[in-house]
Amino acid sequence: MNWEDECYLLSKRKFRENANIIDVFSHSKGKVSGVVHGGNSRKIRNYLQISNKLFIVHNSKSENKLGYFKTELVKAISPLYFNDKERTTTLISICSILKILLPESQPNKDIYKSLEEFVNSLGLENWIVVYIFFELSLIKNLGYDPDLEKFKKKNMNSSNTSKIKIDEFTYDVPDFLILKEIPKKLSNHLIKKSLYFTRNIIQNKFFIPNNLPFPKSRVLLENYFN
Repeated sequence: MNWEDECYLLSKRKFRENANIIDVFSHSKGKVSGVVHGGNSRKIRNYLQISNKLFIVHNSKSENKLGYFKTELVKAISPLYFNDKERTTTLISICSILKILLPESQPNKDIYKSLEEFVNSLGLENWIVVYIFFELSLIKNLGYDPDLEKFKKKNMNSSNTSKIKIDEFTYDVPDFLILKEIPKKLSNHLIKKSLYFTRNIIQNKFFIPNNLPFPKSRVLLENYFN
């Protein structure tokens, strides 16, 4: 089975002496794993960095067998933020979450588009807000809609928070997520509250019911906004 596509690198691990097994999120094929021969060579390992955008050519004898990738770098993303702990942690976190939660070999073009929009926003001042809304979009695209709009009330202030109940859980949610109105001054307190809310939704709806380990990088991200 042969195909080619663009993708984002979600993870890699050493396989034999000079090869890697990588997980990628492809535009048309979804999450796919494959072997990269020469993946430990200086040329290839320099661009096999988590979150980098690649072009891949995939070859396999059947859909049920691990295939092989030929890879080329399309866009180096992670090296741009090696000296930025917040952005680097976010990229590691997002790739870890997608690797764990995305189904194998199923296209998720809405999630791919949302990821691409977030990656392209990383240079903006309000990039963390884009990430928070990315997580909300991801939750919905994975099959659960918290439907925050139904909690909208008169005289809500985008700088405040509200206690809301979703299913059997009570959450403290920043009002700007409900109103979809970003306050002029978004404090670290509200950012952390937002990240805490989306993390809890993701854990309660996807990780805990399936007994999946939650990425430590995602918890670490919240600590940068104390």
